[in-house]
Amino acid sequence: MVQAVRTIGIVLFDDVEELDAVGPWEVLSHWARTYPDDGYRVVTLAPQGGEVRCAKGLTIVADHSFDDAPSLDVLLYPGGRGTRAHLRDEQRLAWVRAQRETVPLLTSVCTGSLVYAAAGVLRERPATTHWQSLELLADLDPTVEVRRDDRFVDDGDVITSAGVSAGIDMALHLLARLVSEDRARDVRRYIQYDPQPPV
Repeated sequence: MVQAVRTIGIVLFDDVEELDAVGPWEVLSHWARTYPDDGYRVVTLAPQGGEVRCAKGLTIVADHSFDDAPSLDVLLYPGGRGTRAHLRDEQRLAWVRAQRETVPLLTSVCTGSLVYAAAGVLRERPATTHWQSLELLADLDPTVEVRRDDRFVDDGDVITSAGVSAGIDMALHLLARLVSEDRARDVRRYIQYDPQPPV
């Protein structure tokens, strides 16, 4: 019997922070391609599909638009300058709320959690974001228990992470959760993620 493939979707948008999206993509897509029997695939989606220009100029082509995206089992919302407009975009916030109703696990990197907060997804939950946006997270929803020192916060069906490189930590944690710590270690070793900052 063929196992149904479960789908992880990474949201893209103009002015997304490159590593917020590409860091988790590297972890999760390497895993999905190397271990297809685990039954996962990773796709990208953007509001209209097509090209997205990231915060520092990288252009990425999304696999799907929001309208033609497959059913998701995990949604990852990255951060970057582009999220600021989303906080006041009622159509975008309604889309996030709709995902909350249908997607079993929502995750975010950096200021992606601000969009979740603005949509009401983080109400009375612990969460984190980039260190420069911790106060804004608290302002957007005062009921959020802001975890200022955590690289990522796993609250069951919502996982948030701190800024930029913390998304790699979160993706490895997600992989350990979905399959096993051994699988996550294998992927971490392959991508040679073993931070030893020179400064």
